[in-house]
Amino acid sequence: MKNKLVSGLALTFTLGSFNVLATNGYFTHGYGMTHKGMAGAGVALSEELMSGANNPASFNVNDTEISVGLELFSPDRKYTASSVDTFYPNALYLEAKTQKSDNTLFAIPEFAIGHQLNDKINIGLLVYGNGGMNTDYNAESEPEGTFYAGTTGVNLKQMFISPTINYQLNEQTKVGVSPIYVVQQFKATGLGNFAPFSQSPQALTNNDTDTSTGLGVQVGITQTVGTSFSWGASYRSSVSMEEFDSYKGLFAENGGFDLPSSIQIGAAYKLTPTNQVVFDWQKINYSEVKSIANPMSNLMSAPLGASAGAGFGWEDMDIYKLGYQWQRTAKQKIRFGVSYTQQPIPSSEVLFNILAPGVQEWHFTTGFSHKVSEKVQLNAMAFYSPAKKVSGANFLAPNQQLSIEMQQSGVGVSIVWGI
Repeated sequence: MKNKLVSGLALTFTLGSFNVLATNGYFTHGYGMTHKGMAGAGVALSEELMSGANNPASFNVNDTEISVGLELFSPDRKYTASSVDTFYPNALYLEAKTQKSDNTLFAIPEFAIGHQLNDKINIGLLVYGNGGMNTDYNAESEPEGTFYAGTTGVNLKQMFISPTINYQLNEQTKVGVSPIYVVQQFKATGLGNFAPFSQSPQALTNNDTDTSTGLGVQVGITQTVGTSFSWGASYRSSVSMEEFDSYKGLFAENGGFDLPSSIQIGAAYKLTPTNQVVFDWQKINYSEVKSIANPMSNLMSAPLGASAGAGFGWEDMDIYKLGYQWQRTAKQKIRFGVSYTQQPIPSSEVLFNILAPGVQEWHFTTGFSHKVSEKVQLNAMAFYSPAKKVSGANFLAPNQQLSIEMQQSGVGVSIVWGI
């Protein structure tokens, strides 16, 4: 039975602002403005309260602190369908055109509060968006639209509510743990012509927004070696989510849409007392979730919604993140970063991924922090992910070529202050 006891805070954030299109598949490229300014690197560093979202061992607090942040995120998504000379029967040809998705600006908040219990233990609470997918290909009327069933698109929102605690084992080593309560929502429109492929056509599309929740955990460790080097690692478990009952005819496993596990390992090295480089490796295990990983070819052997039903065909993702920060003055740090990941969407999976074109590979970032006073710090970042295109045959009309493309940019600020 659906969990009806979702807190007012969760509902406010989920229904309102956490409308996120993420940048590494459907994960965000980093958490916290300081780490986003270094392309998401820094699992071995504690730069702010939101560092705890990257690694709970990095959740460091001076007395009691609060952090509030907001990112303005702008994705540009489009698909192109080629013209064809020959139309074969029983095929689904898309209209030959290029169409952009509406909704190109999103506001993404983050919040953290922490308290230093003593010289060994920090506790707190983090609230942030993990990621999501959003497309909206507008059609003025039916039978127009991407799949000839009106305005077409999906809207997936995910929010993490994460109590966090860490413990200083000794002068060099910290460990941390964060139970994670996940709230996610999903809505799909314009997929009515896939009804013959679905085990539950009435639960395929245009069923408004459905909500599911789940529990997971994140654990981490950091360790310093000498005065210049530190390393850290963090593991986030997979999260078994309640099914989207309203979309059990779309997602595999009767509406299942779990969260995959991920691991991030990294190191930080001070070249000089004021210059530091950080490098992280992250792996996201999309293959654990059938509704994400099942290939489009399953459409021929199992109905949509079944355990083997077609999904988005995403592959596991390895992400490499390199960051640099310069302690310009006693009050100010300047940051730069770059990250790269291999393409998670094969060319054979383009048709369904018109709905979820998570094709980004490169991110270029910058940012800074400035201590306004002894108790107040301002953090800011900006990023750009250049346009990336993936092309392939229309699975349901193989003599038609399709391409999906996206580029992204964003800016964000946060304020941390002590109480």
